[in-house]
Amino acid sequence: MRILLVEDDAETARYVIRGLREAGHVVDHAADGTQGLFLATTGGHDVLVVDRMVPGLDGLSLVRALRAARVAAPVLFLTARAGVGDRVEGLEAGGDDYLVKPFAFAELLARINALARRPPPREEVTVLRAGDLEMDLIRRTVTRAGRRIELQPREFRLLEYLLRHAGQVVTRTMLLEGVWDFHFDPKTSVVETHISRLRAKVDKGFDRELIHTVRGAGYAIRADG
Repeated sequence: MRILLVEDDAETARYVIRGLREAGHVVDHAADGTQGLFLATTGGHDVLVVDRMVPGLDGLSLVRALRAARVAAPVLFLTARAGVGDRVEGLEAGGDDYLVKPFAFAELLARINALARRPPPREEVTVLRAGDLEMDLIRRTVTRAGRRIELQPREFRLLEYLLRHAGQVVTRTMLLEGVWDFHFDPKTSVVETHISRLRAKVDKGFDRELIHTVRGAGYAIRADG
């Protein structure tokens, strides 16, 4: 395992590095946050061990910058700041675990190993597509063949649900629960009405329909006709 230690106290750094290397791990060390940020974004580490109070760039700012840069390696804060508020602040900044100094090396090693066993987080999907239809979930925009399509909030949610299940048949009940949060049948044509409006915006004027009615089952969005 390759581990990055961001720690400015020389004695603590020597102790941790020696122990981790004896356990068979490869360890890189940064004595300040700025160097730590550089190494963390270029080194391909499996786990980061970060002191909150390091010069140059403090540990919280370092981890926030890493998460903003989509560095997903798990982070263990190793710090003398022991308050509940400090722990919460560290976890909310993007940390995965928090160990307070003074510490037992056996516990540090166990926590590092536990973090390394976690499955990597799934990459968040921000764009959904079906054929030439594209939905950008960040910008909240929909285009088809480069043409902007303006949708009402409920229409956007309905299209998003269909796109997240592209190629699959979704039933009326699924749409009522997933789009309207109805866990009962309202005995109205709300689904059919919104599907009709959505078709008028997404399919009208284009050569091929994307939204299909599956008789007796529900609806499906697919680009293969």
